[in-house]
Amino acid sequence: MVMSPAAAAPAQAADAVQTIPGMPPVIDPHNIYSETTAGKISPAIASDPPRIYVPNLRGNSVSVIDPASFMVVDTFKVGRSPQHVVPSWDLRTLWVTNNSEGRTDGSLTPIDPHTAKPGPEVAVDDPYNMYFTPDGKYAITVAEAHERLDFRDPHSMALLGSVEAPQCKGINHADFSIDGRYAIFTCEFGGYLAKVDTVNRQLIGYLKLSKGGMPQDILTAPDGHKFYIADMWADGVFVVDGDSFKETGFIPTGVGTHGEYPSRDGKWLYVANRGSHKVHGRRHGPGSVSVIDFATDRVVKTWTVPGGGSPDMGNVSADGKLLWLSGRFDDVVYAINTDTGAMRQIPVGAEPHGLTVWPQPGRYSVGHTGILR
Repeated sequence: MVMSPAAAAPAQAADAVQTIPGMPPVIDPHNIYSETTAGKISPAIASDPPRIYVPNLRGNSVSVIDPASFMVVDTFKVGRSPQHVVPSWDLRTLWVTNNSEGRTDGSLTPIDPHTAKPGPEVAVDDPYNMYFTPDGKYAITVAEAHERLDFRDPHSMALLGSVEAPQCKGINHADFSIDGRYAIFTCEFGGYLAKVDTVNRQLIGYLKLSKGGMPQDILTAPDGHKFYIADMWADGVFVVDGDSFKETGFIPTGVGTHGEYPSRDGKWLYVANRGSHKVHGRRHGPGSVSVIDFATDRVVKTWTVPGGGSPDMGNVSADGKLLWLSGRFDDVVYAINTDTGAMRQIPVGAEPHGLTVWPQPGRYSVGHTGILR
């Protein structure tokens, strides 16, 4: 039976997502990544030079890679212990989060992606990671050492308020619901998740994961309600219903499960398994990348890093053909062919961490290494 246009209109209206005020509309309620497919780069950033920005945690620097030549074309100093390079909500600034490893002299270094050059640092307490609420109203700096989320002006970074999460030891990664009303943060050193009301800036509650206990990256599924949580201790990905805040499944992947990124077509979840490096020394295994089918929650491919490796954080190229990941304990960056799994390695600085790929398709960024929607 073919639905008439008149009948289809109410069905589409019923599917419409009621977002928080100021948040861009959800174009496809079944795929929150519909506007991040290849070719949908915003005109505002279309002239930005293609670059890979790599924060070197022990080098206190950022390496800049030209993806056309696979060569480092620039390196510049930033603050102490740079952890991630984070695109701003409006896509006009890349912020380097220099958390100074929990000291009080942390900072943010702005990079102008049009010139690929850094600006003067902004003093910020312990910014391990950073996110932006989907309405663009707040930047959230994740003060990991203080178990606190600092809500800031997204441009000046002036502090506007904080949410304390004392049970969330090692609070670090997050993602947002389809309507922008809540975010779920991972608590690395206790096996918990923390759910936060992004409108009222309040802690909603905690969820203890059933096994494992070292949750890392988290990514919202294309449907905007299900969340995938990489756990470095459990060697796999927990599945959680964000609305009910209940664990619903687990997907084994590889040793030291760490970073997560969606493919440009919204069909696959790329999962970086960091290997046996610094996982309390209790397991052994090479670094690898698992490819999960979003539709079935099954691993359909696994690519092992030649010689071991330590794939950590990164993102997908604008055309979706390469997955870029830092090799955190090998001082390299991996460029992985998303069709074949073939890998190139580019030497960078000491202990590369949360790199970002720029420019990327999408209308706005909710932070981390470039979660665009």
